[in-house]
Amino acid sequence: MPVITNIEDLRVLAQKRVPRMFYDYADSGSWTESTYRANEADFNRILLRQRVAVNIENRSTRTKMVGQDVAMPVAIAPTGLTGMQHADGEILAAKAAKKFGIPFTLSTMSICSIEDIAEATGRHPFWFQLYVMRDRGFIERLIDRAKAANCSALVLTLDLQILGQRHKDLKNGLSAPPKLTIANIVNMMTKPRWCLGMLGTKRREFGNIVGHVQGVDNMGSLSEWTAKQFDPALSWNDVEWIKKRWGGKLILKGIQDAEDAQLAVDSGADAVIVSNHGGRQLDGAPSSISALPGIVEAVGNKIEVHMDGGIRSGQHVLKALALGAKGTYIGRAMLYGLGAMGEEGVDYVLRIIHKELDLSMAFCGRTDVTQVDQSILLPGTY
Repeated sequence: MPVITNIEDLRVLAQKRVPRMFYDYADSGSWTESTYRANEADFNRILLRQRVAVNIENRSTRTKMVGQDVAMPVAIAPTGLTGMQHADGEILAAKAAKKFGIPFTLSTMSICSIEDIAEATGRHPFWFQLYVMRDRGFIERLIDRAKAANCSALVLTLDLQILGQRHKDLKNGLSAPPKLTIANIVNMMTKPRWCLGMLGTKRREFGNIVGHVQGVDNMGSLSEWTAKQFDPALSWNDVEWIKKRWGGKLILKGIQDAEDAQLAVDSGADAVIVSNHGGRQLDGAPSSISALPGIVEAVGNKIEVHMDGGIRSGQHVLKALALGAKGTYIGRAMLYGLGAMGEEGVDYVLRIIHKELDLSMAFCGRTDVTQVDQSILLPGTY
C-alpha cells in the first residue's frame, strides 16, 4: 500500500481502481476543459504571507456554514454517480462526513437514494442538492422526501438547465450501470476490487429516480426521461416557489456573475455557491476562485458566499476564505479518495485537507479560521 500524503496520491490510485468511464466522468470538463483546468491552476497565482514569532497555540478551524457548526469550512459537494466510483459510494462519503463533522450533500443524480443516506447515518442531518425538472410533481416529492429524511439544507443548482458537452462521456458511452460492451468488460476485468464491490450491492441505478417516477423502472426509460426533464425554462420565479415549498435553509449553486448574485439575494436564499459546475458546463467561463472576489464585493454583506471548483488542498480552502468565502466544497477530491479506498479514502481526504488548512493558517500567523482575511495574502497576487 503506497504512503498517502496528498490528494494527488489518491487520484493516482483511483485512476487505477475505477473503471475508465466513471473515472473519466469525475476527472474531466466540457469541450476543451480550459475552465476545468483553470479552477485548480488559478489558486497557484495567489501567494500567502508567511509570519513568524506569533503565538500559534490553540488553533481552531471550527466555524459555521448557513448557521450549522462545522469542524472546518468545507462541505462535501454534490456529485452525480458517486455510487459508481465505489459501491454504495454516497453512503460511505456521508458516513465519513458525519465522523469528521462537516456537511455531506447528496446529488439528485446519486446512485444511493435520500432514504439510503438517512438510514445509513441514523438520520444524521445532511444536505440535498436539487435539479429543477419539468415534472414539478416529482420535484415536490423530492423536496418532501428530503424533509422526511431530516435534510438540514437544500442546495439548488441553477447552472444545469441544459447539459454541457463532455467529450469523454460520449466516447466512453457513459451509463449507470455500465453497458456490457466488449470494451467495458475488458476494462472492468482490470478493476477487480470495484467489480467485487458492485456485485455486493443492489444499488446500481439512480436511486432518487427509479421507482419514484411513474413509468421509470429501468435504464432505458430513465435515459429517455432525464433527456427530456432538465428544464431550460428555469427562472427566479421557480427559485421562490422552491424556497417556499422547502421552508428551510436554501443555498443557490452556480453563481458566477455579480448581477445573478444580487438576484440570489433578492430571492431570499441563505447562501450562494460561486461555481462553474467544476468546469463541466460553460467552457471558457472564469475559474471559481477568480470570480469569487467580485461576488463577495457585490453581495458579501447581504448573503453568505461559498465557493467550489478546483479545491485539492487545505491551502486552496485557506485562499478561498481569505478572499471572502465563508465555506467551500470538495467534489473531485472526495471522489478520488472514494474511488481509491472507499470510506477510508474519504477519511484520508478530510484529514489531509484539514491538516493542510491548519498548518498553512498557522504559518500565516493565524489561530482562528474565522479571522482569516485578505491580510494573509501577498498583495498583487489576487
